[in-house]
Amino acid sequence: MSITDGPASSTLTCGSAIGNGLNSLLMCGEILPGDSPSYQLCKTIYTLHPIGKKMVDAPITKAQSQRREISVPDSPESACVEEFNKVWDNIGSDKIIAQAFSLARVYGISTLLALPKGAKPTDPIDYPNLWKDAAELRFNVLDPLNTSSGNQAMNQDPNSPDFLKVMAVSVAGVPYNVSRAVVTQNEDPIYIDYTSSGFGYTGRSVYQRALLPLKSFIQSMITDDLVTIKAGILVAKIKNQGSMVDNIMLGFNAIKRQLIKIAKVGNVISVGHEDAIESLDLTNIEGAMTGARKNVLENIAVSADMPAILLNNETFAEGFGEGTEDSKQVVEYIDGIRIKMNPLYDFMDRIVKYLAWNPEFYKTIQERFPEEYGNVKYEEAFYAWSNSFAAIWPSLMREPESELIKVDAVKLESMIAQVQILLPIVDPENKAKLVEYLVDNFNSLKRLFPNPLVIDGEALLEFLLEQKDRQESNEDKQLEARNEEGPSPDRKFGDSQPQFTGLKAVAFLPASASEVRGKGRSATPIAQ
Repeated sequence: MSITDGPASSTLTCGSAIGNGLNSLLMCGEILPGDSPSYQLCKTIYTLHPIGKKMVDAPITKAQSQRREISVPDSPESACVEEFNKVWDNIGSDKIIAQAFSLARVYGISTLLALPKGAKPTDPIDYPNLWKDAAELRFNVLDPLNTSSGNQAMNQDPNSPDFLKVMAVSVAGVPYNVSRAVVTQNEDPIYIDYTSSGFGYTGRSVYQRALLPLKSFIQSMITDDLVTIKAGILVAKIKNQGSMVDNIMLGFNAIKRQLIKIAKVGNVISVGHEDAIESLDLTNIEGAMTGARKNVLENIAVSADMPAILLNNETFAEGFGEGTEDSKQVVEYIDGIRIKMNPLYDFMDRIVKYLAWNPEFYKTIQERFPEEYGNVKYEEAFYAWSNSFAAIWPSLMREPESELIKVDAVKLESMIAQVQILLPIVDPENKAKLVEYLVDNFNSLKRLFPNPLVIDGEALLEFLLEQKDRQESNEDKQLEARNEEGPSPDRKFGDSQPQFTGLKAVAFLPASASEVRGKGRSATPIAQ
């Protein structure tokens, strides 16, 4: 390294230039439209390029920003859902899925591998016994270089049932049972279209079509750097004192420039009345820089088939809840990402079910709910829970709190109307079930009822049965009293009409003609 100094300039030079992979790969002139990125280039872009990570991870982060809504209707739902979510978080399922899907977007293909303790690579997963060594269960997320000898070699025979399908998984030459792996591809493979980044006839990297605009983005950053450097330059227009320029005059001007350079807030400097001090005029470059940067980002977004707003860091004018076109476009895109992630979630869901709802957990359920599950076998209960399992993604279009409360109020009115119609016409057992149904729905409306309503269903049923018995007893007593008194004096024999008490109807009809003539008012009650 050498340093030279003088009255007008100073220079610093280094003996060797500093280089890196991103500079050497993206600043070379050989990158042309249509070029395919290699495995190493994809890795370099993801790790070093300012936009590389965002292109891959921004959609995944947005998709996983909300937890799925888990429901298991044919179970003690709160206990089963709570245990499922606990195990899901303990093994880091969301992070594992994000890693697998991220590598698929980077290289075009990735593999998620489950590694139970003591199992051979060719052994299938023993799901019922996974819980015994849950602490030793491991997951590996592999990129195409780790599996280049296996699942990338897809069948290219169009007459084969395995055409362009992953039928085998091999890691570093070791074959694995397909039940222990999930292979994820970004886009579908194309017939005889070799993907360099995936080492096979696989899906394509998200950088495949965006390679040239990614290079242009680096150029825009260099432009920003140059403008930032030049923006601090001051231009001193100094009038010479004569036509002759000698060393004395050069030294005098250097002193003036030095005074201008060291001046700061609070200092006073004097200049000649014909001298001028100005900043470098960069007015005309701002529009070109901003437009070029925006166009580059939009080109990258188009190439990656994603909304440009995710790359531009622009805020939504009215937010997700107001239904703007930008927000709708992003929601549709994220919904598509969630659908593509479903195979990974299905794989992890099955494993977590067996880990969470294990025989030890089922014993606690039998203790808490002896009547429902005391005589039910574990396998029968597990498969009933598993078959009724549902996981739904909440919508990204979040409504304002006031609107959500209105929706809950409408639901509440509908439930109350439904119960009001059914209560008068059902037996006590179903009345108790209706009340329990209504209470369960009340408790689901957390915005209206923060604190849960708890009732004793058995006590309610017992009360309703006792109420029914008392009502029937009272009706029987009233009927006996009427039989003893006979019909009212002002009632004619031919005008006797059925009288309804509760659910029973009694008609008073003459017993016989002789009794009518003998007694005049005797009648025989007939229950209808």
